[in-house]
Amino acid sequence: MFWKKKKNDGVDQRAKEAYFTASQGQLIWSRFKGNRTAMIALYALVLMVLMGLFAPFLSPYDPTIAGRDTTYENGAPQIPKFWDENGFSVRPFIYATERERSAKTNFRWVVTEKRDERLYLHLFVRGWNYTIFTLNWDLPGTAFDVDFALIRSNLHLFGVDGGMIHLFGTDASGKDIFGRTLSAIWTSLAVGTLGVLISFVLALIIGGVAGYFGGWIDSILQMITDAIRTVPAIPLFMALAAFMPDSWSSETRFFFISIILGLIGWPTLARRIRTHLLTERTQEYVLAAELCGASSSHVIRRHLLPSFTSYIIVDLMISFPYMVRSETALSFIGLGLKDPVNSLGALMQNVSKADVLLNYQWYFIPVIFFIALVLAFVFVGDGLRDAADPYSGTKK
Repeated sequence: MFWKKKKNDGVDQRAKEAYFTASQGQLIWSRFKGNRTAMIALYALVLMVLMGLFAPFLSPYDPTIAGRDTTYENGAPQIPKFWDENGFSVRPFIYATERERSAKTNFRWVVTEKRDERLYLHLFVRGWNYTIFTLNWDLPGTAFDVDFALIRSNLHLFGVDGGMIHLFGTDASGKDIFGRTLSAIWTSLAVGTLGVLISFVLALIIGGVAGYFGGWIDSILQMITDAIRTVPAIPLFMALAAFMPDSWSSETRFFFISIILGLIGWPTLARRIRTHLLTERTQEYVLAAELCGASSSHVIRRHLLPSFTSYIIVDLMISFPYMVRSETALSFIGLGLKDPVNSLGALMQNVSKADVLLNYQWYFIPVIFFIALVLAFVFVGDGLRDAADPYSGTKK
């Protein structure tokens, strides 16, 4: 018993030493891991990010018009199966399909399954060529054009011989909704990331300068902030949509919308940073740093902003779904990204039609991914807020 007690005391002592010597990031991660909901949301978020990043590898067919299936337009999802009335199969399979006009449907095209003809699923098949980790910006002019790809391949995770498989079905033009959904996740995340980075940097700089210096500098910056906040978003984007020429490429529209979302998304965080710094700049540790000869930028970056870490982290995480929702809403009403770009907003444009609700319910699958993506960001942000707050565990 004495040996076990001594051993436990040694373990407790090492745990205490690790706690007091841990960095702020290690403490936040340790508390974050104790939040089960946040961890599940983090796993789901990482999974969706990886699905979007490796969408070309996971998608058996090109999500653009080049990879459409003309024989399976508005086709229902095809779920691989292992058995049917003809017997059991070790390898999953789907049925071949036939497209014909039927008098029962007023001679509209009807797709029927050939239940005696199986198409077996194969892994790691060769198909259309794609690139991953690609920078391909065709901006106005030639100075900023970029064409770079880290991975070029034509290997895909799965496919079938003698036909095509569509896990989420197809749209009216025969494009694979599974591939379009994965590609749309990455596009929406890319728009959100660029927009968040722009707004985050502007908020830190403007809010930090206004809160630290105060006086006439604060007054001028607050006038600018209030002017940006009063700009109505929808009329602004309607004007910008009329301004953007039709000759612009999809990459140019993507870059332009990301910048605009970032330029109008910083005022709220900037005002909260400014309010926090106005109260913190009179603290003794700030005066001590100034007496030691620290510059204003050093005091703001190394002392004031770290004291506001919990809120900055939460705002950064919450800003992602806000940017994704903004892009989705703009694309949904026709002011954002459009075909051939695959974004969650562009895919959700079709769900507002009554015919889709009655006959083609699989069009709503991208909506499920959009909801899951937003909720994952929200739960991760809440978990990081609690983990970054050292007093969260003591609140009653």
